[in-house]
Amino acid sequence: MKLMIVIVRDIDADTVIQELIKQNYRVTRMASTGGFLRRGNVTLMIGVESDKVEDVLKLLQTACSAPESGQHRATAFVVDMPFFTQI
Repeated sequence: MKLMIVIVRDIDADTVIQELIKQNYRVTRMASTGGFLRRGNVTLMIGVESDKVEDVLKLLQTACSAPESGQHRATAFVVDMPFFTQI
């Protein structure tokens, strides 16, 4: 299991979340502000099986709009999740 921590621009967040849900991924949204320009961002936490990480990265590539010069569509951190439970 992997935890993907994904930062997207706030203008792309709804589209990304809708696509993730449509493809049966669970996602948690957190509002965030970051970077040098203090632009609105949304941080998403997505728990996925290890073999689905590339699929989510491809989804981000297509769901996020083209970035401005010097910007990125999204920033993704992928970390191992040795334990997961829902209570």
